[in-house]
Amino acid sequence: MRRTREIAAAPVRSASATWTVITDLVTDTVAQSSELLREEASQAMAAAEQIGRKLIAGGHLRRHPVTLVAGKVHCEITTVSDTAALTLQENLNPVPGAAGAGSFMIYLPSPSPLQEQVKAAANTHARLSDEAPPTAETKSASTGPLIDREALRRAVQQR
Repeated sequence: MRRTREIAAAPVRSASATWTVITDLVTDTVAQSSELLREEASQAMAAAEQIGRKLIAGGHLRRHPVTLVAGKVHCEITTVSDTAALTLQENLNPVPGAAGAGSFMIYLPSPSPLQEQVKAAANTHARLSDEAPPTAETKSASTGPLIDREALRRAVQQR
């Protein structure tokens, strides 16, 4: 399920404070799963912190999101800056849908001036990627049909 979150950056927050808010959102979302550890998400975000701050300060996250994929969650996280940040109504609640997740991946955007630095950061943790994230449509199509045909067959036979 595709979700988006917008996080206020400058002048509301510094790049470091904005990255902390994004980290909290990612770790709180991943922590909903009984199979995943908040600590692992926290470690991944810490590994990406330096490049994350650069992506925020350079304005790259305004156009290119950090994407969290975990179970049914496909959340694109962007930042809002300048005067729009002053009036932004943020939703910092964990993204619903990760409760049944058995795995997660954090996709970092890789804009041309920072591609090598993003790649280096992504290589420091198994839960980080500099690849393009799967599209939400592709992900939901790969999770199987929306109708449980076997359950429907059983219900018809019981009549």
